[in-house]
Order: sequence, then structure tokens, then C-alpha cells
Amino acid sequence: MSFLRNRAGAILIGAIGLAIFAFLLNDAISFGTPFWAESQTEVGEVAGETIGIEEFRAKVEQNEANFRQQMGGNLNPQMSSYIVENTWNQTISEILLGKEVKRLGLEVGRTELNDMVSGKNPHPQVVQTFGNPQTGQIDRSQLNSFLSNLSTQPANSPIRSQWEQFLVSIKQDRLFQKYTNLVKNSIYVTSLEAREEHQNRNKLADFSYVNLEYASIPDNQVKLEDKDYQEYYDEHKNLFKNREETRTFEYVVFDASPTKADSAAIRTNIGRIAAEFRNTTNDSLFVSVNADTKAPISYMKKGQLDPALDSLVFSAPVGSVVGPVYSNNAFRVAKVLDVRMSPDSVQASHILINPATEGGLPKAKAKADSIANLIRNGASFAELATKFGTDASKDKGGDLGTFGRGAMIPAFEEAVFNGKPGDLKVVTSQFGVHVVRVVRQVGSSRVARVAVVDKAVASSNETQQAAYSKASSFLSTADDDKAFDEQVKKQKLNKLVAENVTASQSMVAGLDNPRELIRWAFQADQGDVSDRVFELENRYVVAKLTDVREKGILPLAKVKKDIEPMVRNLVKGRMLSERLSKAASGASNIQQVAQKVGKQAQPAQNIVFANPIIPGLGQENKVVGTVFGLQPRKLSNPIEGESGVFVVAVNSFSNPAPLTNTITLKEQIAESLRQRAQGSVFEVLKEKAEITDNRFRFF
Repeated sequence: MSFLRNRAGAILIGAIGLAIFAFLLNDAISFGTPFWAESQTEVGEVAGETIGIEEFRAKVEQNEANFRQQMGGNLNPQMSSYIVENTWNQTISEILLGKEVKRLGLEVGRTELNDMVSGKNPHPQVVQTFGNPQTGQIDRSQLNSFLSNLSTQPANSPIRSQWEQFLVSIKQDRLFQKYTNLVKNSIYVTSLEAREEHQNRNKLADFSYVNLEYASIPDNQVKLEDKDYQEYYDEHKNLFKNREETRTFEYVVFDASPTKADSAAIRTNIGRIAAEFRNTTNDSLFVSVNADTKAPISYMKKGQLDPALDSLVFSAPVGSVVGPVYSNNAFRVAKVLDVRMSPDSVQASHILINPATEGGLPKAKAKADSIANLIRNGASFAELATKFGTDASKDKGGDLGTFGRGAMIPAFEEAVFNGKPGDLKVVTSQFGVHVVRVVRQVGSSRVARVAVVDKAVASSNETQQAAYSKASSFLSTADDDKAFDEQVKKQKLNKLVAENVTASQSMVAGLDNPRELIRWAFQADQGDVSDRVFELENRYVVAKLTDVREKGILPLAKVKKDIEPMVRNLVKGRMLSERLSKAASGASNIQQVAQKVGKQAQPAQNIVFANPIIPGLGQENKVVGTVFGLQPRKLSNPIEGESGVFVVAVNSFSNPAPLTNTITLKEQIAESLRQRAQGSVFEVLKEKAEITDNRFRFF
């Protein structure tokens, strides 16, 4: 009781504090995000401004959509990683340049914005959006029609929202352009700088040198001490600046590639499929059910099929099945459904009706039939295409130009290649309902209508399970740093190394799509072994994190192994410099120095300061720099260069004619600086900003 009375105050305060903490903790968990989890929704932070995952992911998805529209097809992991990286740099640029623009008070007023849209010099994005593809100029009638239609839209309509975003985009682009122009206009080259550049480019030096190569001293005769490493490190610290954090990990691969037994099983299966293929009455359904790639059935010219099938198909009778053949890691069989003569290319026009805007497919078909009847009764196809078309061809009267087989979707292609010039047809495809006119057909070749079934040679479940079992067994015994290496040695496995991997990297040599592995590496601690087996296509991987190199100047301990060859040359340089100093002592010319060290003096002619290359040796900045600071016939002190230690003596200089008019050269230098200005400014802003990159948590 005495103990409690004496300490009642402290106990009471502690109890109250604990209660308050519990209350706040419960509040955070119940009603908000705990402080330690806030960063889990942040892709990063740039100059104090956080970037949320939802905002960033929306940008990535938009850029992916743009990429698909421009390039077509699906995105592979490398393309996706490239888009994420570009989006990240775009976001950093917007934030940093936006802060600079605000700091300088740059603005784009309403009058200027209107001029960018409908003035005499419209913004390039406006020209691209409302331009005439034939003239490359803005189509004023199209622009005015759009603006007129926009004014009738409600305030919350999607089209108004998209237009507002478009205006923000071109306004931001103009602001950044103003900022860049400010930087470019601040560049000034003086006459003194121009004359110096003229000298550096045109003054010629003839000199002789004696060179003692570092390789002349065997490595085993050089003892390296800690002070040698420290000296080299202190003199070259800027070389060890890590622009972003990197990680190095070792890994072991357990291969699950298809075996000979797997290939034989696929070969047997495709043989069974070929027998069934001959008897099927529904070829499209059969291909859809049995083929891996499910290619549409269409007419093809000789040379368009897989080479292994091509000659077989065009020499087989209609109704026969050819194959199986093996190529590109797959077995294929093909059924010849028809052979005929067909045009090589077709010129056609169309009017595309979109069922989504017409209230469904039946209404779209009815509208297409009505348009076709108007054309048959003499109406202008081009005028109706401009009025009713819903794709880009409407601006050209529906003209699709001339195209060969394979350029269009199968339903459309079949209609125009199997018709005749002048035909008018209504065709339905996955894009909508087309009113199609065949304008003309060019050439004639033999084509075959072919259905192809393919089966890729893939690993069986047994093969994959065997590889996974080996990987799992290895992981269970290699659960720490030391055990990992012991098991690699014991099991005679091949240990691979991924050095200095960045958080956003998408490739590791020999591994397909290693993003999950890289994400693990950036969440692990040095010495950790992966907590699971990574499945990467036909490979199972177990990894160990061996090195973490943080952003900034790397400590000596991190680069000691990397700089060992240079430190060894540093020590050799001291030894060779001492030898050359003794040889130069009392010598009156370069030949005497060469004689004392048992070498011949070598000539170097017509060397310029701006291009410090010595023929036969390569780039020697220190040597050439010293040459242009020497008096003729005067011996230099020993120079520790790239390939060895030098003593040089200038024979003569050839000075260029004086630069009487500096204007042209000043402009050339300034223009070169201006071209680099925008990229350089962005790099400087990035360098000075505090940037946290958490992308590896999400991508």
C-alpha cells in the first residue's frame, strides 16, 4: 500500500496515457488509415507532393490505351514497364515544372487560350485533332461545328469534361514552353568563349611522348593497402553517385521446359485431332475448340501461311487435311476448304453504322439497308458517308484506299474480295454494320481458304511439378545466407547474379517477366533468401539478396571491389612515375628520357584540345591537356594517364587564323546549348528535388 501511495501519480498518468493511445489507435483503425499504412497508397512523393496510386494508375491506363491505339496488339511485360517508366517521368516533369511555372508567375490568359484553339496559329494538338489529313492544316469548319455542338451540351456531359481536360493539356504545354523559352533565352555566349572554342577546335599540337604502360608491372607485384583505396575514392567520389537505389541478388533456376516426352505427347494429340478434323462438318467450331491461337478461317495467298504448311496446302486437293508439321514450337494441321482465283488487292469504300448509338443491331441493319437503297437510287456515296459514317473514313467520303488480303477483318475482306467491281453490300462485323462498295479489283492470284489447328509444345503437369518440387526442396534447406551457398555447392547448381537492378527494371537476363522477383528484392533485407519459389514462365527461381546500394554517394565499402583495378593502376602509377622522374632528371630532351627507360619516343601529330585522342592509344585527357599547357621543347613531369604514365615534350604548335567574326560561331555554340537546355533543366530539377519512388510496390 505504501508503494502504491508513493507512486499513485505516476501510475495514474501512465494509465491515462495508455487509455488515450488505445482510443486513438482504435479511432485510426476504425475510421481512417493508420499512419504506418498511409504510404501503402502512395506511388511516390516529388518535392513534397504525394502521388496516389489511383491517380497514377489512371495515367498509366490512359497511356497504355494510347500506345495500343498507335501500335496495335497486346502489351508485353517490357512494353508495360516502359509505359510505367514514361508515366513516372511525365508525372515528375509536370510537378517540378509546374512548381517552377508558379514560382515565376507564368500564366496563360483566356485570350491566349482562345487564340491557341481558333486563332491564326493554333496549338499543334488542335491541328492534330481537327486537321485535314490531306492538307495538314486545321479544318476550320470541322472545328467550328464541334464548338457549336459543344455549346449545346449540358455542363456535366462527358464531351464537355473531355474538352476541359484537353484545354488543360494544351494550357499546361504552353506554360512549360514559356518556361523552356525563358531558359533558352537566358543562354548567352561571349566573344571570349567563341575565340576559346575556335582555338580548342583548330590549334594543332605536335609532340613526342614516352609511355610506360600499367600492364608492364605484373599485378602480383602490387600490394594494395586501405589508404590506396581511400585515396582513389576521395579523388573520384562523384563517380560513385548512385542516381537511384539498386539491388543485387543471386538466384538459382530450376528449368521446367518441355521434355521429349512432352513433345511426343503433343505430337500424338495433334495426330488424333487431324483424324477428327477430316470428318467434322463445322470447321469454325472445331478450330475454336481445338486450336491454341484460334486464327479466323480466311482465304490466303501462297506465302502467307506458315512456311511448313504453305507448300502442302497449295498442292493438296479441296477437303483434305495436311500435316501435322512442326515449326515455331508448335504442331499444326490445316484443312483446305476451297481454292480459287482471287484479286490481289481491292479498292473499296464503306459507311460504318455503330449499333451502340442506333439502339441495337437490328436498328443499325435497318439504317444500313436504307442508306444502301438511297445509293442504289442515285444518292452520293461520299456525301452519305460524311453524314452517317462513324469512323475516320467518313472525312474522306468513306474511301478506304487500296488494300491486300489480311489488311481487313475476315467478314469485310470476304465481301470485297469475293464480289466484283460496282457491288454494293451490307456486311456485319464486330465493329458494326458496313455499307460497302467495291470500287475496283487489281490483279489475280490463286488463294486457298484454310482452317488451321495448332498445338504449342508446352510442359506437362508432371514436368512442371518435378521442377517445382526440386525448387521447393532447395528452398526448404537453403533458408538463410550461408545455407543458400552451401546447398548450391552441394547440389552442383548454377548460381546466377543480377547486378545493380533498379526498382522499375523489367528485364533480367534469362528470365521472362521477373517483376515479382524484383519487387521482392526491393522489400527484402540484405542476406535474405526469398520466402517463396517464383514461377517465371517455364522456370522456377529461388533468390538471395546480396547487396543494397542506396541512392546517393556510395560508401567505400560498397565500391571497394569495383575500384580495385583502378586502385591497382594508381599504385602502379606511383611506381612508374618514380621511374620516369629519375629518367627525366638531368635529361635535356625526350629522346634521353626514352633511352634511360629502354623505350623509343613516339610522335603524335595534329592533335587538338577538343578531341584528346592519341593515335594508337585512345583518349588521354590528362596527357593532351598537359600538352596544351606546356612550352615547346620543355619536358613535362610524369603524367598518370589512362593506359600508363607519360612524359611529353611539345615540338611545335600551329595556331589557326584569328577569328575575326565571332557571330556565327557564337550562334552555333548557343544553339547547341539551347538544344540540350530542356533535358538538362529537367535533370537539374530532379537532382535538387526530394523524390521518393514506391512504384515497385504496385507495378
